Amino acid sequence: MAGNIVKPHVLMMSEITVDGKLTLKKGASSKILMKYMDHATDILLHKTRAEYDAIMVGSNTINIDNSFLTVRSVKGKSPLRVIPSSRAAIPPESNVLGPDAPTLIAVSKKASPENIRILEDKGADVVCVGEDKVDLPLLMKTLAENYGVSKLMIEGGPTLNYYMLQDRLVDEIRLIHLPFIVGGSDTPSLVGGMHIESEEEMFSLQLKNYYMCGTNLVTEYDVLYRK
Repeated sequence: MAGNIVKPHVLMMSEITVDGKLTLKKGASSKILMKYMDHATDILLHKTRAEYDAIMVGSNTINIDNSFLTVRSVKGKSPLRVIPSSRAAIPPESNVLGPDAPTLIAVSKKASPENIRILEDKGADVVCVGEDKVDLPLLMKTLAENYGVSKLMIEGGPTLNYYMLQDRLVDEIRLIHLPFIVGGSDTPSLVGGMHIESEEEMFSLQLKNYYMCGTNLVTEYDVLYRK
């Protein structure tokens, strides 16, 4: 349980459509929808990045979006970029391996030594936190104890978001609502992962704030975990 481990405070932040989608369709970049965020909301996103010690997305998001994960629209220091990738399968030409900010790749013992060498040659730190896959609670402990991360922001895709919630690691959620409906039964939504069997498995939230940021509604929630 999150309460029993050392971990940063974790904010999940994402843009979503009215029907809860992150992209236009499966395999499409979220940058397509992010173009429709109000400029004020874009500033909010980058201001939030500047306020956090680290920012994390999954390796699939890197493969699709090729994000920089840096602070741009406002003044501020870019946070440590954290990418969980159990097999160290990050393309060496990825923007997160550029010199704009430090990058940490979290891998498992199943990662290819050659892949690790390539990432380290590109300047990334590589840390092994897990046997067959990245152990997210152990990664959180490592970030807090070894990298001085007290506040972590995640802009993950549905898989990372699910497992961070499943491991009870997310403290709050901030959503930027875009006034569109895109549909699609397999279009990625905020949280993916496994289907639940009962209402007891639902993740409970408590709305704590809502406001307009430019033309976009922003909602903020605390995550309530059952004892």
